[in-house]
Amino acid sequence: MPISKGCRCYALLMVSVLIIFLSSGCSNDSSGTSTQSKVPLVIISDVHFTPFYDTTIFDDLVNSPVEEWADIFESSTVTDLSSWGQETNYPLLKQALDAASRSVGEGQAVIFPGDILAHNFPETFFELYGEEDHGALRSFVYKTVVFFSTQVRERMGSVPVMFTLGNNDSYAGDYLLVPGGAFLADTAEAFYNTFLLGWADREDYFSTYPAGGYFVAEPPGAKVLFVCVNSILFSKHRTDDCTDASDNAATIQLDWLEQVLQKAHTDKKRVFMVSHIPTGMSVYSTVQKYMNASGKISDAQVFWTESCQTRFLEICRKYQSVIDIIFSGHTHMDEYRLILDLDGEAYKATVVTPAVSPQFGNNPAFKVLTLRGEDWKPLDYRSISCDLGLSSPDFSTYYVFNEAYSTRMPLEESLVDLNPKMTIDADDRRHYARSYYSGHDDANIIDDINWPAYWCGIGRMDRDEYIECVNSYR
Repeated sequence: MPISKGCRCYALLMVSVLIIFLSSGCSNDSSGTSTQSKVPLVIISDVHFTPFYDTTIFDDLVNSPVEEWADIFESSTVTDLSSWGQETNYPLLKQALDAASRSVGEGQAVIFPGDILAHNFPETFFELYGEEDHGALRSFVYKTVVFFSTQVRERMGSVPVMFTLGNNDSYAGDYLLVPGGAFLADTAEAFYNTFLLGWADREDYFSTYPAGGYFVAEPPGAKVLFVCVNSILFSKHRTDDCTDASDNAATIQLDWLEQVLQKAHTDKKRVFMVSHIPTGMSVYSTVQKYMNASGKISDAQVFWTESCQTRFLEICRKYQSVIDIIFSGHTHMDEYRLILDLDGEAYKATVVTPAVSPQFGNNPAFKVLTLRGEDWKPLDYRSISCDLGLSSPDFSTYYVFNEAYSTRMPLEESLVDLNPKMTIDADDRRHYARSYYSGHDDANIIDDINWPAYWCGIGRMDRDEYIECVNSYR
């Protein structure tokens, strides 16, 4: 018996509905990126802005209020972006912040993991100023950080910036921030108003930031608590370990961190942690100082003192259910770290954002995370870089993580999965190595000999375990 045209259409319609239903119900997209709303989260780090790039305007900057600095920079005849081996000049700063502002979209926060100031800032200032006038330096540093924060605010509109301090962000110089000192006292109000827009409990903030440069913030619309840690106090470049002394600033901060995470656990809140220096090894320094021609290393250079890192990792393991993800910068490179539990299983990822400053041979870059709208679970990220080798360099998408590594899992699960995959998948390994310098191949020193140092740096935070990993990789 022939089937009528109407019946055929109805049958086809039912088959189509069934296919759509089954495909949506059986999707292996565990991240939910195809059905959930998404929220962008811009992370921009290690700007290292240098107001010294045009020495002809230096005196004008010294003698003018910070409100006039933009006009002074605009009057400069230097209009090209900083190139490899240089710090961030005003043209590059503008272009990077403009690109970041275009990526903010419907985001409710921006993350800045530190390092506003250029390297060797005091030394360069004194050389141009003609004498070691520390009062003049203090005024100039303060104007520089205020100028930077207002430039950020002009581009980010009403979106608060969750920040932490970098090792160059102080009056005294590299790693020399003084807990309870003048820099923290001077910048507390400016950062609270300009970066945070007041979205941190005022009493708590002005108790912890002036004392040690750390604080908690919970901006409106955020589905997480931002815990901003000052990891400079944990650095091996400082003389103080995390001791039991009652006045030890690093230990006081770790005690505070444990209390914050315990309260977050009690209140059933999730945490995004922001820190400048990641845990683990300085891989580049290790390769340069301790690796022989065959790829073996005799030692390793760590970022944090052992006592501080040990206590920090203990706290993270204790409250691993509270911490969603950790953000940091400092290395200037596009990489990540994994914290392992006592059984060697990875449970927490640190996303390291590359630098805007191209001083160490990297292309300027930043990252834009994709968060799931309903709960801010990190799903994916885009790397936005500026290829300085082009005739008209500008920021554009360099790669998308889930596409580059062929994964549809949420970000942290994907990062955990990627680590062992790179030992057997040559394509993943090549992409990770190439993106490390945000696409500047000429500067990239990663090769088959030193690759184990970079791979082991992802998941080995302990110095002895890292050395063993590198030397037994093959």
